[in-house]
Amino acid sequence: MSKRERIHTRLLATAAELSPPLAAAIAATGPLSVPRRAPGVALEDRLFRAVAGQQLSVKAAATIWARVEASAGRRRLVNHLAEVDPAALRACGLSGAKARSMRAIAEAARAGELDPDDLRSLDHTQRSLRLTAIWGVGQWTADMIGLFYFADPDIWPEGDVTARKTLRHLTSPRRKTTLSAARFAPARSYLALHMWRCADSTPA
Repeated sequence: MSKRERIHTRLLATAAELSPPLAAAIAATGPLSVPRRAPGVALEDRLFRAVAGQQLSVKAAATIWARVEASAGRRRLVNHLAEVDPAALRACGLSGAKARSMRAIAEAARAGELDPDDLRSLDHTQRSLRLTAIWGVGQWTADMIGLFYFADPDIWPEGDVTARKTLRHLTSPRRKTTLSAARFAPARSYLALHMWRCADSTPA
C-alpha cells in the first residue's frame, strides 16, 4: 500500500467515526496528494499571485495578473513591484490595498526575509507568523502557501469559506469545524483537499 493509500485509509476511518456523509464524500473522491510546488517558482511570486487573486474569480484573477506581468516588461517582477508607482498597479486592476501588499512582499523578498529554505525549517504556526508580519498577507494566504508551496500535510484552512462550509455541511452545523478537522491531524491538509474536491463536484 502506498503512502497516499495509507493516508486515505486513515482519513476514511476517522471520517466514519465522525460522520457517515463525510466518509462517503471522501470515499467518492478517492486518494489525493498534497501538491508539490513547481521547481523554480519563487516564494514571492506565489505570494504575489495569492494576494492578487484574493476574493476574485479564477478568470478575473488571471486577467489582472497578466496585466501586472506585462507592466513589468523585461524587469524582474520582484524589482518592478518594489519600485513601481502604485497607480500603475491600480491601472492593472489591483486595489490600493493589494498594490501596497505587493510592494511589502517585494521589499521583504529583497531583504532576504522570504528564503524558502529558512521558512521550510519552521512549523506552520511559526511560518505563518513570519508571513503575516508582511503588510496585507493574512492567515488564509499563509495557509495556502503552507499547503500548496511547502506541501505541509497538516493544515486546516479555517479561513477558507469553501472548505469550512463543506465540512460543516458534511458533519454538523452545530459543531466547530476546527474541532472536526482536529480529528484528522496530522493529515488535515488532505481533509481540506477533499472538501474542495467535493465542493467542485457538487452541482450548484
